[in-house]
Amino acid sequence: MPKIWKMRSEEDLPSSLPAIASELGITELLAEILWHRGFQSRADMDLFLSPGLRNLCNPTEIPGLELAAQVLADGLSQGKKMAVWGDYDVDGVTSTAVVKSLLADRGYECEHYLPNRLEEGYGLNVAGIRKLHEQGIEMLLTVDCGITNNAEIAAANELGLTVVVSDHHLPGEELPPAAAICNPRLTEYNGQTFEDCQCATLAGVGVAFMLMAQVNRLLPGELVDVRAYLDLVALGTIADVVELQGPNRILVKNGLLLLKEAKRPGLAALKVASGYDMFAAIGAGQVGFGLAPRINASGRMGDPGRALQLLMAEDMETARPIAKVLDELNSERRAEEDRILQEALAQAEEHIKRDSRAGLVLFSKDWHPGIIGIVASRVVERFYCPTVMLCEDGGIVKGSARSIKEFHIHEGLTTMSELFLNFGGHKLAAGMSFKAEHLSEFRERFDQAVIDKIGKKPLKASLKVDRELPLEDIDYVLLKELELMQPFGMGNPEPVFITPPVEVMERRPMGKEHVKLTLTNKDKTRKMPAKAWRMADELGSELIGATMRFAFSPKIDKFNGIPTIELTIRDYTRKRQ
Repeated sequence: MPKIWKMRSEEDLPSSLPAIASELGITELLAEILWHRGFQSRADMDLFLSPGLRNLCNPTEIPGLELAAQVLADGLSQGKKMAVWGDYDVDGVTSTAVVKSLLADRGYECEHYLPNRLEEGYGLNVAGIRKLHEQGIEMLLTVDCGITNNAEIAAANELGLTVVVSDHHLPGEELPPAAAICNPRLTEYNGQTFEDCQCATLAGVGVAFMLMAQVNRLLPGELVDVRAYLDLVALGTIADVVELQGPNRILVKNGLLLLKEAKRPGLAALKVASGYDMFAAIGAGQVGFGLAPRINASGRMGDPGRALQLLMAEDMETARPIAKVLDELNSERRAEEDRILQEALAQAEEHIKRDSRAGLVLFSKDWHPGIIGIVASRVVERFYCPTVMLCEDGGIVKGSARSIKEFHIHEGLTTMSELFLNFGGHKLAAGMSFKAEHLSEFRERFDQAVIDKIGKKPLKASLKVDRELPLEDIDYVLLKELELMQPFGMGNPEPVFITPPVEVMERRPMGKEHVKLTLTNKDKTRKMPAKAWRMADELGSELIGATMRFAFSPKIDKFNGIPTIELTIRDYTRKRQ
């Protein structure tokens, strides 16, 4: 469905821009793109283009980190047996790997606990805490979870465990009774008030990394170089889809350099299993769509332990078979995702046409709870309306919700919170569970909540574009400069340009859903290949010879080892906009 194109900024460019570009050694085009994205001084642009580790904030600026590091260092120095409790997703698994790796390198043993997504769910649980206590664990560190596990941490205290919470999720009204809490989103803690923390957008692995960097300083003995763990930090940060600005950009940019070197056997094997050369330079997109799903598949299909084993593998002989298993699990996950998606799209079509639903609630008893969130995102992508995907287990309905920017999904669900056994989330994503008997009421109330907020008329998605760019201006110099803006992701989207009117010369299908086009400018002096993913139905063969405009991102395709420039189509229109 074509979108509404909006310029990223309509602000007039300053007369000083050519001088700034010259001082930085970049083209005026790149300076213009950066200016319209809010980098409006030479210093701001320079920091963005050269995000060195020296610009990272001091770990002790993170609320609670100094106390948390001291508690951990004291406990380890006293010989307390420690365990780390992580989440089952990429962020949680990489956080766990960072903690275990640093402590091992400093000569300390650390056990771990990663809950089974399907059997235990997210966060701490008392049964797991008791198991750790029975194993002789005296000190427990949570990573990427724990900030709302008040009852579970109270139970751990009763068992005599010293608990330190390291998390990045929003805290509740009352903080858990832990010995120390480290969370960049805290505004008040331990008698202190915190404002404008530079690290507020860190992923869980970023918080864990900063915490362990401080622990490293406090432990007796020789320091280890914490930069060696930045490949893990980059993987977890990209996978958690946090803003790639500020400290996240610094950590990811430097971590991607380590990923290229492939010194960690597990990640080297994972690159190969994902279809990349072991020593290939890969960007955030390749990590997010190649490496991360294979790590996530382990947790989504039940056991995140295999993913941790891969990240902790000490040699390629150990790593390769585990990477192969994760690749197979990911293939199973994708097959299941495709099946669920087709069923969900059919349901969505029916609800929209027959019932005129503004908010979609889609349900099947046998849908996989670890996959419905991914499918919900695909449904939103197709229909641009808030969507809840539900499955059932033993009379309890479990769901994942995804939304659009015009509807705050967590606020919407709060209006019907009495229906839920539990729920949580944020503006664009949420999860919930409730008794099966409430399904019909939930469907009606969710639809009404969406109507009350954004109306019954379907909305149209918008696409932010950076500027118009003729085909004849796209060359390797431009693409090399755009690479300076990597890593792309939330908070730093890949540049999107608009063609002037161009002619579609050729169209060829790629598989069932994708299509390859050849475009030419008005004078037919420049031809360029373009790929449109999941647009085969929309861009049919009848468009050959048509004059159109496209929103696109230019790329260097290295298929068959020969670099060629091609366009990735983001959207299209047959009208001038």
